[in-house]
Amino acid sequence: MSLTGHAYLVAGMANAIDAVVAHLRENGIETAGNPDVSIRTYNQFLIDDARELTARASSKALRERRVFIIAASTFMNEAQNALLKTIEEPIAGTLFFLITPAPHSLLPTLRSRTQLLTLPHIAGPEGLIDAKRFLSSPPAERIEQLKPLLEKDEDDKRDLGNILMFLSSLERMLEKSPVESRQGLEAVYRARKYAGDKGSLLKPLLEQVALLVQ
Repeated sequence: MSLTGHAYLVAGMANAIDAVVAHLRENGIETAGNPDVSIRTYNQFLIDDARELTARASSKALRERRVFIIAASTFMNEAQNALLKTIEEPIAGTLFFLITPAPHSLLPTLRSRTQLLTLPHIAGPEGLIDAKRFLSSPPAERIEQLKPLLEKDEDDKRDLGNILMFLSSLERMLEKSPVESRQGLEAVYRARKYAGDKGSLLKPLLEQVALLVQ
C-alpha cells in the first residue's frame, strides 16, 4: 500500500513499529539516522503528550518530510481531541502513524481524519487469554482466566494493551456470532471504554464481561 494520505491508524502494539518502519522504507523513506523520523511508545497517550506532539509537528522537516510513529495502549479522549487540528491540517509532507490495539475504539472525529493501514507482515501479538476458549468456558472458569490480565507490574500498573487486545478479540467474535449476546457486547463496550480511565475499576468491569457474554 502506497502512502497516499498523511495520517494512518495501525492495529497492534509496540510490536507493530518495525512493520511501519519497513513500510516506510518500501515507500522510499529511510528511517535509520533520519532526524525527521520520531518513534515513541506510551502506556497512556495523555493530553500533555498530544500538546508535545503538536509542538514538534509544527516545525519543518530537516530533509524531505517529517514522520511521527506513536504507539500507545490507549489514547485518552482529551488527547485525541487535542490532536484533531494537528492531524487534519499538518505541515505539508508530514506523516502520522498511530498504533493502538483497538483503532475502532478511538473517537469517530479522529478516525475520520485517518486511514486504516493494514500491514500483512505485522505479527499478531499472542494474547494472554484465548477469546474462543474464554467464550466456551463457564463463568467461574472465565473469571479464573482473567487473572493474567489483572496482574500488576512493579509499578503497580496493569498492561492496558493486553486488556484492550483481549476485549477487541472478544468483540469481533461476538459480533460474528449468530446468537450474540447484546448484554455481553454492551459489557465489552463498557469495559473497553473505561479501561484507560484513571481510577477505573478494571476487575469488576472484566468480571462483568465474564458473567454476561454468551
